[in-house]
Amino acid sequence: MMVKIRLMRLGAKKNPHYRIVVVDARKRRNSAYIESLGYYDPRETVAEPLKVNAERAQYWLSQGAQPTDTALKLLERAGVDAGNVDVKRGKAYAARTQAAQAQA
Repeated sequence: MMVKIRLMRLGAKKNPHYRIVVVDARKRRNSAYIESLGYYDPRETVAEPLKVNAERAQYWLSQGAQPTDTALKLLERAGVDAGNVDVKRGKAYAARTQAAQAQA
């Protein structure tokens, strides 16, 4: 079973709120999830727009859960060490490889 860390959309029309969840990769976007790791409010209408349980996120990453590009960016912004996560697509991967090459 492939496990992913991704966003689940909540909120009204034109007022998105997202829950960061661990879910079976075969499930649909808003279906049942294994565990909720936190939330994200892109419009910043609350005092704390990004909240992540870093300890649980680190646990799921160590168990092989694959974050989506957006979820990976949010986890890194929240201070989760995503170290050796193998994401080979999108802007997040390009930014990480450029940063690694600049350090070398």
